[in-house]
Amino acid sequence: MADETIGVREEFNTGRVVLLAAVAALGGFLFGFDTAVINGTVVAVREQFGMGAGLTGFVVSSALLGCIVGAYLAGRLADRWGRIRVMVLAAVLFSISALGSGIAFGPWDLLVWRLVGGLGVGAASVIAPAYIAEISPAAVRGRLGSLQQLAIVTGIFVALLSDAFLAGVAGGAAEELWLGREAWRWMFWAELVPAVAYGVLSLQIPESPRYLVAQGEHEKAHAVLSQVLTTGVRERIAEIRRTLQEERRTSFADLRKPGGGLLPIVWIGIALSVFQQFVGINVIFYYSSTLWQSVGFTEADALTQTVITSVTNIVVTVVAISLIDRIGRRKLLLIGSAGMFVTLGVLAFVFSTAELVENAEGVLEPMLGDTQGVIALIAANGFVVFFGMSWGPAVWVLLGEMFNNRIRGTALGLAAAAQWLANFAISTSFPKMAEIGLSFAYGFYTACALLSFFFVLRFVPETKGRQLEDM
Repeated sequence: MADETIGVREEFNTGRVVLLAAVAALGGFLFGFDTAVINGTVVAVREQFGMGAGLTGFVVSSALLGCIVGAYLAGRLADRWGRIRVMVLAAVLFSISALGSGIAFGPWDLLVWRLVGGLGVGAASVIAPAYIAEISPAAVRGRLGSLQQLAIVTGIFVALLSDAFLAGVAGGAAEELWLGREAWRWMFWAELVPAVAYGVLSLQIPESPRYLVAQGEHEKAHAVLSQVLTTGVRERIAEIRRTLQEERRTSFADLRKPGGGLLPIVWIGIALSVFQQFVGINVIFYYSSTLWQSVGFTEADALTQTVITSVTNIVVTVVAISLIDRIGRRKLLLIGSAGMFVTLGVLAFVFSTAELVENAEGVLEPMLGDTQGVIALIAANGFVVFFGMSWGPAVWVLLGEMFNNRIRGTALGLAAAAQWLANFAISTSFPKMAEIGLSFAYGFYTACALLSFFFVLRFVPETKGRQLEDM
């Protein structure tokens, strides 16, 4: 294929660049798997360890605290150690977390193991989009960057599918499965397989050419780019060298403007990250099985609905990959914000009109009728459709490409840390917000979707087709 976005005609090896991006995106698969696997374990763990709503919310979202730290450190480590070493480190952290979570004795050591996994997720959330952006020709960078989101939603799907399968075999997540261990423990242990594969495959791909140029290893960078580009390699190396000629070890001081405060582009990246989480997408993937059970569905039906939702997410992410380099990142975000506002508003309305029924603990919960249940399921999946075709992939693509070479690693790390902090806030607060009322919780997410539309309209630039060196 050819890319004419720079001064010379740039042709590239499509198969090779897709392969490199796919391996890097395995970090996204584990990102999705690790954060979603908790979904099928929540009820069983809460009952086995006797946890209340507050502690349950904290344990479920505890991995996100690790994500904040992992994202914060990953950008800086990637600039010091290189992208590949950080990928391997993330794979090790995923493996430790999977093993430890499965042998947890109580909520507090489970929390620690989830924190370790969060470090891996945070690192993967930074390093995969950075590596993909740096290895990709501009003409296909959006589509290749979207592989990160496709990998994330595929990881979510596989985690939820394995949860449903293991719970089905055992007769419930709290029931014994193999070796006298409960099914929920095997849900965590299942992550060991992709974690080890990620570590092994990461060692088979080359280092980022931009990192190599920054380290003065120009011949290695030329060799790596020659695997991807069939023409224009020397010109691309020259452009990278030009933009990195003042390169030094970056710090957060580099993200500040001369008059004080963060650079506007950094604030835009942070805001994109926060809005992506404040619309409540991860409430669907962390709590959906618990949510559907609370409004009248059986455990088996709730897990099935969760798997269907994750399949929907994969399908619309493929749609996004086909659109993002055609219509641009900005238009996708605007379409997504409008659609999320409508579907979240429907959910908030349905929950506000549901009959309140007292549960076994004496707490009033909404109970959906047949028609209300169908409408809620359609609206929830509609929300996932609009998020999956827009804010899911487009934000990761933008974060990987909107910052210039000198600040990319550090700025992406800060933006990703902000995203995980927002994710933690939303995920931890949901059980308490749900106690106030599901209509209250979804009303808040609806308002955030509306605000995100006007934010994109006013502040977000279009980056489609531009070289990273021109940012």
